[in-house]
Amino acid sequence: MSAFRLLILLLSIFFIVPKPFSSAQKTKTSAVTDTTNFDRDYALEATMLGFFAPDGSRNPTLKANKGDRVRIKITNGELMTHDISLEKMGLKSKVIIEKGTSTSLIFKAVESDTYFCSVPGHRAAGMVGSFEVVEGVISDKTIAGKLPTKDGRPLNLNFETGTLKDWTATGNAFANPLFSDDPSPVHEKDMHIGFEGKYFLSSGGTTNYKLTGTLTSVPFKVTQPFAAFRVSGGALQDTRVELVLAGTDSVIFHITGQGRATLQPAVVDLQAYQNKEIFIRIIDNETGISQIPYIPDDKWGHINFDEFLFYPSRPDFPNELKQKDIIILPPLDPVLHAGLSGIEAAKVMTPPKGFKITLAAAEPDIVRPISFTIDSRGRLWVVEGHTYPVPAPEGQGKDRILIFEDTDGDGTLDKRKVFTEGLNLVSGIEVGMGGVWLGAAPYLLFIPIDAKNDKPAGPPQKLLDGWGVDDTHEVLNNLRWGPDGWLYGTHGVFTRSNVGKPGASDAERTKINAGVWRFHPTSHEFEVFAEGSSNPWGIDFNDYGHPFITVCVIPHMYHVIQGARYQRQAGKHFNPYTYDDIKTIADHVHWVGERGPHAGNFRSGSAGGGHAHAGAMIYLGGDTWPQEYRNEIFMNNINGAKLNIDHLERKGSGYLATHRNDFLSMNDSWSQWLNFKYDPSGSVFAIDWYDKNQCHSPNPDVHNKTMGRIFKITHESDKWVKVDLSKASDMELVNYQLNKNEWYVRQARVILQERGPNKKVHKALKEMLAKNPDPTRKLRALWTLHVTKGLTEKDLTDLLANDNEYLRSWAIQLLTESKNVSPETLKRFAALAQNDNSSLVRLYLTSAMLRLEPAQRWDVVEALSQKVEDKDDHNLPLMVWYAAEPLAAIDMKRALQIAQKAKLPNILPYTIQRVAAIGTDDSKKVLKDLNEKLGQTHSHENHESQMLISKALEK
Repeated sequence: MSAFRLLILLLSIFFIVPKPFSSAQKTKTSAVTDTTNFDRDYALEATMLGFFAPDGSRNPTLKANKGDRVRIKITNGELMTHDISLEKMGLKSKVIIEKGTSTSLIFKAVESDTYFCSVPGHRAAGMVGSFEVVEGVISDKTIAGKLPTKDGRPLNLNFETGTLKDWTATGNAFANPLFSDDPSPVHEKDMHIGFEGKYFLSSGGTTNYKLTGTLTSVPFKVTQPFAAFRVSGGALQDTRVELVLAGTDSVIFHITGQGRATLQPAVVDLQAYQNKEIFIRIIDNETGISQIPYIPDDKWGHINFDEFLFYPSRPDFPNELKQKDIIILPPLDPVLHAGLSGIEAAKVMTPPKGFKITLAAAEPDIVRPISFTIDSRGRLWVVEGHTYPVPAPEGQGKDRILIFEDTDGDGTLDKRKVFTEGLNLVSGIEVGMGGVWLGAAPYLLFIPIDAKNDKPAGPPQKLLDGWGVDDTHEVLNNLRWGPDGWLYGTHGVFTRSNVGKPGASDAERTKINAGVWRFHPTSHEFEVFAEGSSNPWGIDFNDYGHPFITVCVIPHMYHVIQGARYQRQAGKHFNPYTYDDIKTIADHVHWVGERGPHAGNFRSGSAGGGHAHAGAMIYLGGDTWPQEYRNEIFMNNINGAKLNIDHLERKGSGYLATHRNDFLSMNDSWSQWLNFKYDPSGSVFAIDWYDKNQCHSPNPDVHNKTMGRIFKITHESDKWVKVDLSKASDMELVNYQLNKNEWYVRQARVILQERGPNKKVHKALKEMLAKNPDPTRKLRALWTLHVTKGLTEKDLTDLLANDNEYLRSWAIQLLTESKNVSPETLKRFAALAQNDNSSLVRLYLTSAMLRLEPAQRWDVVEALSQKVEDKDDHNLPLMVWYAAEPLAAIDMKRALQIAQKAKLPNILPYTIQRVAAIGTDDSKKVLKDLNEKLGQTHSHENHESQMLISKALEK
């Protein structure tokens, strides 16, 4: 099964199939139960690309006379969930899943309607067509055409001579291209070609798809205003038919097949070219050969052709092939290498000018590196994921942690130690606060460190359990210290976790199945920081402490806001009143084509490489790298074997991510960089899982068990340094908060957090906060004061009046860390909501409200909902709704009054839905009262609200 079909099956299973049409709707239909006789009997094949008729037409218009008995039968063309529904009549078939299974709609033709697949997302993907009730005889006949002529004789453009007379062939695809059987000997047995006459032409069919070549006709004069020919085969750029203006080589028309065998007529308007000479060129430059070891060849790398005719007027074919119905894939990306040694792999990479790639370590010294971090001495702590993808029985894990060090600065990790082994399904690592922190589902573990000997100072401690293993490549991963002193991590959508301290009851646990979480290293509090996305496998923070994640399958880039809910690859949000979620900040995707992310794999080099991303690094490694890379986010594109860069630019309350030129091409289809981080010199280390299989599989046999690499990226300006910040004094660590290389800043902050409160440290940091002119340095001082317990509530409330929006914002977040604020602080928040001119501050206020009890939110939510300047903001309309939603359950009337005055979109309709969901007599009365009030003022918005209320009251 292809990765694309597997994903869609998972999506289909995970999504809840929509409820059948209501009984009230069904009473209005003209469903027919007598199935013994049909006036119109239609058969369609159902696929994600559309409904296909036996003649090849996509989403054909189905016709019937009024009163006809009609059956529309669909057969599943793939392993996928499908059905067929009629929109107006409210009819819906049963759902089919397996390839080859069938279902039907049976009804009496009363009026024209729309047929579609009602599985979520399928109609939008193109599974929709028209059913028409017409008068008179229904016929598929069209006008007659005739062959073009030259020198008074008909040309052999229908191949009825059984030869290639009037054609010239190059290459081997058209050496013996004529066939007279259906199915043909070069196509699969179940394929219907449907050619006219005795012969048709194919460049190889699904058997000889590797052949390539070109077939060109003799030139001939255009004597009629229209032409048509029959074509099928691959929907690929390099399998096509062209009409060319003779003497100029100008292509005036071109079309491909649509990935099906049945020949369909393509109609060409030649009115502008009458009496000019043209010729036909049939091109097959597509071998279909996959360069990816585990991706099968594309057998549609061929073109079929038959019967070119002229027509006096535009012919009407019911199965006409139109260019708009074809979803064309570009050629496969040329990936030059696979299965290289570590040294060879480093040599074939193409970094930017001024950079070089060094092989730092390779198998057998490192195997299956799945996660890593860098400690305060610049050493790499690397997890070898031997247990993945199947968790071992308790106590039988095979994962281990290695410590690597470059002792002489040559880029090679020449010193290697085993810290510990026997671990199970480790997927994330971080060091600091006295130990090693590990994501190892079902646990979050802590191993204390004996720093003198680089050994565990005790057994692993189970801090949290309940982490799921439903899908072992979507478990908790990518642990990283946040600027606020919490340990952050990510979690995928197809794994369901119910997290708590060992022995905790269900009520004491927190559910997560996609998103970003955090854990405090001393209080041991656990929180879901933000919910949603797909399978994030990378998180990092920019200069302002804002986190970003990279994800797969859905659009790839998200600015992570505390309390936010993001677009999900599958499933529903835990809060049923979410109604909508926040979408990507990227203005682009890294795949091409319209068949979805998986279809673009290995064909998307021009866009960045494909849909699967791993790792996230916002480069803040000093000033030796060119300034253009600072604060840009790097991510590995696994399918494309490229290191992508997105440029992050402030926009409104958040960011816009635009695609920059890819930083690096690995030029190796086995390359799988899972993460990368900058070190004390500003250089970057990257771990490479290195495996021919780029897709997760629960079958351990498809993954290579013997390979792995660590690479180092250096700029010619980088200077290697040997450091040990653990030996630095407190004041040296304070001064490191001013370093241009964020590695020093973060390491020093964690060490100071571990050492605890210190009055001298606090005094120096407060001076930095007050006097340093750079807001990013002020923020570093603020965060370090916070993690060392050097801030009072007054310190933070004073910052609410600071000139800088970033400081005001962070003061709000830190004030609500405990999920409780004083009445005075709450008043300050309300004043900010009313008067602050920063959308970023207003965003942090919404996050703050989500941490407070709903009864404390009224004034702030009311003020934020009236900010007309935020109506088009990427985040605020939905974030304000998330904060406002619980208010309806406290006071329905007051919530609706606020919603009526709101200037942000959807606050009123969402509040109406939320009140309706309460479902009591009181809620219905409140909605009736609102309905009467809205009816007193006529406007489009009021009318829509009244319709929504009416619908709610009908339930």
